[in-house]
Amino acid sequence: MHSFGYRANALLTFAVTILAVMCAMASFSDNLNNPSPTAEVKVLSINWFQRQPNGNDEVSVTLNISSNLQSMFTWNTKQDAFNGFFLVGSGSSYCRKDDRNSASQKVFVFLAAEYATPMNSLNQVSLWDGIIPSKEQAKFWVHTTNKYRFIDQGNNLRGKEFNLTLHWHVMPKTGKMFADKIVMTGYRLPDEYR
Repeated sequence: MHSFGYRANALLTFAVTILAVMCAMASFSDNLNNPSPTAEVKVLSINWFQRQPNGNDEVSVTLNISSNLQSMFTWNTKQDAFNGFFLVGSGSSYCRKDDRNSASQKVFVFLAAEYATPMNSLNQVSLWDGIIPSKEQAKFWVHTTNKYRFIDQGNNLRGKEFNLTLHWHVMPKTGKMFADKIVMTGYRLPDEYR
């Protein structure tokens, strides 16, 4: 006859094994989702383009960012209870969520300028970021200036071609965090400072 401790150990081990198998199946089933996100970014104006006293180039741009990331949200997107506000964007247009004590799904999204210089094959400068709290708010439009300073360590930005890349990170309930991006090409900075 087995002791109580032995039976409890066997039951706990069996329960944890079943839970691990269910989590693995849930994580695998999320791979069957084929997301089709879209994004478009327009540089409306270059507000100023200057050389700082320390020799670094700095740019301020006004952007229109529109995106539809609704296909990124699945049943496996993590839900967290939150209190307060979530803002998507900055400046004059943003999405606001004020559902106190409600559950939400979250996707972190950011826009980066990417370019090459003689010293570095890839330079990334984050221009804007936000948290998308729900599938309903994953289709958004933001009119903003760059939220973070667009500075190059050196004077490499005059006449520089660059890409704007929209990155996102999805937090799942089970499985690994998923990250992807959309690269938009064809942007160029002025040849002279303004």
